Amino acid sequence: MSTMLEFSEIRNKLRNTLSEQRYEHTLGVAYTASAMAMRYGSSMEQAMLAGLLHDCAKYLSKEESIALLNENGQKPTEIEKINPVLLHARCGTIVARKEYGIYDEKVLHAILVHTTGEPNMNLLDKIIYVADYIEPNRDQAPHLDRLRNLAFVSLDKALAMILRDTVDYLQITGKPIDPRTMDAYTYYRNVEEI
Repeated sequence: MSTMLEFSEIRNKLRNTLSEQRYEHTLGVAYTASAMAMRYGSSMEQAMLAGLLHDCAKYLSKEESIALLNENGQKPTEIEKINPVLLHARCGTIVARKEYGIYDEKVLHAILVHTTGEPNMNLLDKIIYVADYIEPNRDQAPHLDRLRNLAFVSLDKALAMILRDTVDYLQITGKPIDPRTMDAYTYYRNVEEI
């Protein structure tokens, strides 16, 4: 799919399916990811696409998300049943493919892991994961100023710090931690001292 001329169509469709706040967040992630791709020598087009579409299934209810997974031969995990906000990442890959015509496996994988992370992420995965956390509309996460700087200095250090903060937050609040997040945290926590 040639996307350069279709970014405006994707934005228009997203504007009609996402809340205004979610749409603004989406644009923030897309532009942050594009800048990070420029910095780290990744494809700006892939970063923009994955950034735009990372939350493309966020409008679906828990029931609609589970039905979409079932229709596509997938089942929700136990942790996704307990914490349905996690469903939008897997559903996002389906929506991106079926409703937006995206078949680029790197873009789809970045959408898939943008919420939980995973060990040994590729460059685009890391960019989307970090951009989702640091984009300009975010203001609640700890260490944002430091992370926004660090993201353009050492992507792995920024990733490790975000994973640490995420695991700390989930433990403090007593929320369940997706095993994929723990695996990612375990994998990246030994990145040089952050």
